[in-house]
Amino acid sequence: MTPPPWLVLHLPHDSTEVPSAVCSQFVLSDAQLARELDRMTDHHTQALFGALAAPAQTVRAPVSRLVVDVERFASDDDEAMAARGMGAVYTTASDLQPLRRPLSAVEHENLMRTYYWPHHERFDAAVNEALVQHGRCLVIDGHSFAAQALPYEGAAPGSVRPDICIGTDAFHTPEGMARAFVSEFERTRWRVMVNEPFSGAIVPLSRYRRDRRDRRVASVMVEVNRSLYLCEPGAQPLLGFTQIAEQVSQCCLKAIDACGWASSA
Repeated sequence: MTPPPWLVLHLPHDSTEVPSAVCSQFVLSDAQLARELDRMTDHHTQALFGALAAPAQTVRAPVSRLVVDVERFASDDDEAMAARGMGAVYTTASDLQPLRRPLSAVEHENLMRTYYWPHHERFDAAVNEALVQHGRCLVIDGHSFAAQALPYEGAAPGSVRPDICIGTDAFHTPEGMARAFVSEFERTRWRVMVNEPFSGAIVPLSRYRRDRRDRRVASVMVEVNRSLYLCEPGAQPLLGFTQIAEQVSQCCLKAIDACGWASSA
């Protein structure tokens, strides 16, 4: 199936890049930082979801989420994960131990101005371009998650991890779209859960829950369990990676076609 031209692929956690200027902020040793990057990066999601969108329709964060997490709300007052030290600028690591030294207000603002806001400007521009050209936009928010829950997640011991997590937003994810994504991934015999272990679906801040009458911008998050395609620890793809990537893309495209959102947007 051919990806629709009004699809925007958002990849916020794929990068492992940590600029040298930021390294001095971390209180971890080089080995500890490498381990944290291994745990917290959505490794190879650019390749995993890449068939869904052309480069011009793909918005990928250029730096690691340990530098700035572009998926978080800008203000800690609005971000639930800030209570665990994981707002837009993390202060704690995945084990809830200190990640950074205390930052000054100027240092914090420099991180946001250099990495966070430019990413959201690119995201907003990509969505606006789809609206101008096609009158609608669907954001696929591509992620992966660790096979075993990390401490920061606060998961109950022994919690079952699905193969696929579909994340939704009550405002921006049509109910029929969520059902279609679950149905298509279940056809592969993968275990699918909705908003577990992670929830939500992103749209540009300029569009976030602005107007209930305007349903032209929709979003769904697709999270893939790394055990399906990756050796953990480490970021080495399994031999069947190409096949898994093809299945993920085809499930997404079939779900988009099945839900009929484009005809009703």
